[in-house]
Amino acid sequence: MFRKILIANRGEIACRVATTARRLGVRTVAVYSDADAGARHVAFCDEAIRLGPPPARDSYLRGDLIIAAARATGAQAIHPGYGFLSENEDFAQACASAGLAFIGPPASAIRAMGSKSEAKALMERAGVPLVPGYHGADQDPARLRAHADRIGYPVLIKASAGGGGKGMRIVNASAEFDAALASCQREAAASFGDDRVLIERYLQRPRHIEIQVFADAHGHCVYLFERDCSVQRRHQKVIEEAPAPGMTADRRRAMGEAAVAAAQAVGYVGAGTVEFIAVPDGTFYFMEMNTRLQVEHPVTEMITGRDLVEWQLRIAAGEPLPVTQGELALRGHAIEARIYAENPDRGFLPTIGRLVHMAQPDAVEFGGATLDPPAQVRIDAGVRAGDTISPHYDPMIAKLIVWGENRDMALARLRAALADFHIVGLANNVDFLTRLANNRAFALAQLDTGLIERERERLFAPDDRVPEEMLALACARVLVDESAAAGADPWSSRHGWRLNATYARTITLRSERGAHDIEIDYLRDGYRLRHAGIDAPLAASSAGGSRLALRFADRTLAADVVRNGDELHVFVEGRHRVLTLVDVIAHAGEHDGGDTGLAAPMPGKVIAVNVARGARVAKGAPLLVMEAMKMEHAIVAPSDGVVDDILYDVGDQVTEGAALVAFTPAE
Repeated sequence: MFRKILIANRGEIACRVATTARRLGVRTVAVYSDADAGARHVAFCDEAIRLGPPPARDSYLRGDLIIAAARATGAQAIHPGYGFLSENEDFAQACASAGLAFIGPPASAIRAMGSKSEAKALMERAGVPLVPGYHGADQDPARLRAHADRIGYPVLIKASAGGGGKGMRIVNASAEFDAALASCQREAAASFGDDRVLIERYLQRPRHIEIQVFADAHGHCVYLFERDCSVQRRHQKVIEEAPAPGMTADRRRAMGEAAVAAAQAVGYVGAGTVEFIAVPDGTFYFMEMNTRLQVEHPVTEMITGRDLVEWQLRIAAGEPLPVTQGELALRGHAIEARIYAENPDRGFLPTIGRLVHMAQPDAVEFGGATLDPPAQVRIDAGVRAGDTISPHYDPMIAKLIVWGENRDMALARLRAALADFHIVGLANNVDFLTRLANNRAFALAQLDTGLIERERERLFAPDDRVPEEMLALACARVLVDESAAAGADPWSSRHGWRLNATYARTITLRSERGAHDIEIDYLRDGYRLRHAGIDAPLAASSAGGSRLALRFADRTLAADVVRNGDELHVFVEGRHRVLTLVDVIAHAGEHDGGDTGLAAPMPGKVIAVNVARGARVAKGAPLLVMEAMKMEHAIVAPSDGVVDDILYDVGDQVTEGAALVAFTPAE
């Protein structure tokens, strides 16, 4: 076994690797950019080396700096995690040339599977079934469109060197092809340095099922069953589970054996994932092989009791696989939900900012020794309360993993754990995940890659009225905080003592539904709340931190109410609402001056301008394209109108909220 390894990554995967390494007595070295100097993964490791400025190209993608850091610290091996250089054949070869063990497959296997086109050709020769498509070397746009026309629409354009949903577009008609191809190629070049693409038939209601494989250097290879990763947005996974619901033993064996054949065809060593797409009749097709550990590997660990990172370290050190195929067995069901800093109501746009507050359910961290028996709730998180999600890297906050003896039990634990996951400071997808976990189609395992879009009406239903208990809890937070601030000093009291009268005040809260004027009477033994026909006693006390104990009308409940400036974040029974405390005097004279242009939804760079000044455009017409976190976002006309001015040029960096286009709607 190695004495010391360097982890060439950041975030939760770096913490995950460090946790297992520590348990095995292996010391670890972290690397970091200037944006990550105080990051959690730096604290997790025994040593840390600065790489450079925040952009990944100047830090985490600098293989030469990473190898120099390994040599300087005496590390014997490099674990690449996932993303960044994990599937870079040149980096794997450079590690070998430097006498360092690359904790992953050989460069030849990465090369063979690194190009989706070449991998499909290889799989075709190996007899692995493929989706009808084109994955050749000729990248002439006219030739690509001709192949798409031949295959038949809808088709899927995919970056040949990519993954994670980047450089991928669905095209429904020949007339849409050229624009989609250009966008795909730009995104692929920005993400992977390679703009080559392949074309495939877009299958209707497909499931995304992947097989975890492991191979050693002694010629042995096993599959650790499957994961269902069908629930996706923007072609990126949201929820993964294992085993796949409805999977028969015969199909599991067939897919597992196909995955092993794929790995053996390229002389694979280490952890890998063979991804398939399956249609309703059970037919499955090879999509690609990810030559690394996957983000969703914890669900496989939970249902097998095997630490996949430990296996990686041992196999890279030359040890054989610890078990044979016959010794592997399934147990129970596991589900992973990815918690992101993103806004589901704005097309899942990533968000940035500081994690002002992050409360988590009771859970173990990073699996490890708790895999056998499995923990009921596990969290893998690379950030803490107080950390900042920056625009430079993936906006993942944490992975929430639950286990149960069956899917229904695992799903119940997921709902309960999400109800206890409270984040304040930036937009996030916890509420969306809660709605998804409670969605009937998901609960019935009616899974395919179009589930979120198909259930859009239910998953993105507009907020109903604010429940009275939430308004009461927000008022209680204000009252409890004021009482605590006053303490024993009568001059600081807000009670406004009156002779032979009761002091009353109005607390105004604003929500998406408008303003709520709530009358509060101060009584000798508590308060009385009046609002919208409700007239009921209210008593509240602090239960520590953000926790409040509330008696309201005939109900007693406890809930978390977190105050962030004027915002009151109410978390109760799995629901989260933000109510803003309105100080009428402080905001007197303010008015809405209107928006004179279309605003940037997040920080990023302008990469294309599609219209000229003075152009008349129709509603929905693409005006310009921004790139943020290596994903493209089109800014479109909100209505018919005239483009008065383009306020930024191609290549300009813009901040969130910056006006991009001056636009006059048509009368």
